[in-house]
Parts: sequence; C-alpha cells; structure tokens
Amino acid sequence: MMYAFLRFPGFRDKAVTLSYDDGVSSDKRLIGIMSDYGLKGTFNLNSAWFAEKPGGRKLTASEAKELYLGSGNEVAVHGSSHHSLAEITPAIATNDVLSDRNRLEALFGCLVTGMAYANGSFNDDVVGILRHCGIDYARTTISSGGFAIPQDWLRLSPTCHHNDPCLDERIDQFLEEQSGHFWFLRPKLFYLWGHSYEFDDDGNWDVIEKFARRVGRREDVWYATNGEIFRYVQAFDRLQFAAEGKMIFNPSAMNVYVHYFGQNYVLPAGKITYVGK
Repeated sequence: MMYAFLRFPGFRDKAVTLSYDDGVSSDKRLIGIMSDYGLKGTFNLNSAWFAEKPGGRKLTASEAKELYLGSGNEVAVHGSSHHSLAEITPAIATNDVLSDRNRLEALFGCLVTGMAYANGSFNDDVVGILRHCGIDYARTTISSGGFAIPQDWLRLSPTCHHNDPCLDERIDQFLEEQSGHFWFLRPKLFYLWGHSYEFDDDGNWDVIEKFARRVGRREDVWYATNGEIFRYVQAFDRLQFAAEGKMIFNPSAMNVYVHYFGQNYVLPAGKITYVGK
C-alpha cells in the first residue's frame, strides 16, 4: 500500500478516532467531552443487553437511540449478548453477530457494518463469519502502540487503551511534526479504545479530558468515526494509476487527498486527474 501518498481530507497527515464498548450511561459524559473538543468515534453495542428501565448503568434502546443518533458518532456491533465468539459454535457466533446487526440497523435506521470483538475474542474462523455477515471492520483489544494505517480491517489493532501507562508519550509522538523526504512520511492514525464506565470505576475522567484537550480542535488532525476512516482508506486503496504515473483515476464516490511526489492533489470522485509536471 502506497500510504506515503495518502493524506486525510484537507491534506491533513493525522487522524483520531475513538472506540467505546457496551452502550452504558457514562457514554453520555464521554460524548459530551468528545463534542466539546471535536472528537468522533464508534460505540459498540449489545442489543440484547439494553436495559428495560432507564436510569441504570446499561442504556435502554430508546436512551441509546437518543444519545447516539445525530451525535456525529456511529454505532457498531458488539455481539447481541457479548459472547466470546472464538469460544462458541459457528452457528451461535453467526447469530450473535447478525442478530445484533439486524436490531441496531432497525433501531438506528442505517447500515451497521462495523464491530468490536466482545472480550477481544476472535480467530480466523470468526473473521470468516464476520465476512459472511457483512462486517467491514472489527476492532480487537490488541494494542499496536503505533499509528499505522490498518491493512487488515477485520483484525483492527487500536493504538492503545485509555489506561495505557504510556498514553502521554504516545500523544507526544502522534503530535510530533514529521520532516524529511516525502517518501518516508506516513499519515498517522491515533485509535483510542475502552469502556466509559471505567472512568467511573477508576475515578479518572481526567484521563480522557486531558486526551481530548491535547489532541482535539487541531487544524492538522481529521476527526472521524471508525467507519469514516475505513471508507476513506478504501477509496484511497481503489485509486488506479497510469503506467507512467501521470494520471490517477478515482473510481470511488468521494474525493481523495494525496501528496504525490511532493505535490498536493485533490482527486475528485469518478474523475481522472493529471499529475506531475
């Protein structure tokens, strides 16, 4: 993948996304913080675990719809019943994924094609099940510690959990300006994950507030949901280059930004762009 050429919208070379699990009432406070600092992310929900009555740790279906719909964030599958998919039969795993997807799509009125593995449980067979269920991207709990653009979207490794003891250092590395020849410059994606109830349990809401203050509201960062980043990178991956490299065809339905051999280009959707001198 020629990610040396990839730039996020506005020719930004950095992006931030969050991923939080289980559909809990403390997501309200988290979304408030995210909104204050322009952050966006994906909330992974267990539709069979919605509460029957409001006011508890788990949200009701109506509370979830009110909270997430229109917030600028997205919802994704987390398994209807939060099963460890690698530890159950393929039939039960398939049902856990598909039933969750069906309920969420009915509730929110949109396609739901993202996921986070409940309990971090997956294997090659589970990945195959997700493909058959129409899941495009799925987050693991295996932190990469880095900022590389994912290449296996069904085994998606986040940068780190919000309780990572090296979180401050990772933020420093992420925000550090890159220099040198363009060929060695790579776009950076900071992908943070966790459960918002952990901030209540651990008494450390200051961790996410500090993260938001440091990385939020920056001109050089694109803030997006997991799905928005997936679709944008997929559009970049579909670019077609002429043999001599002087034409680029963008067959996707969105504009793509590239830094191509030292020059910035916007590649309009469905168009050929002539590049180079």
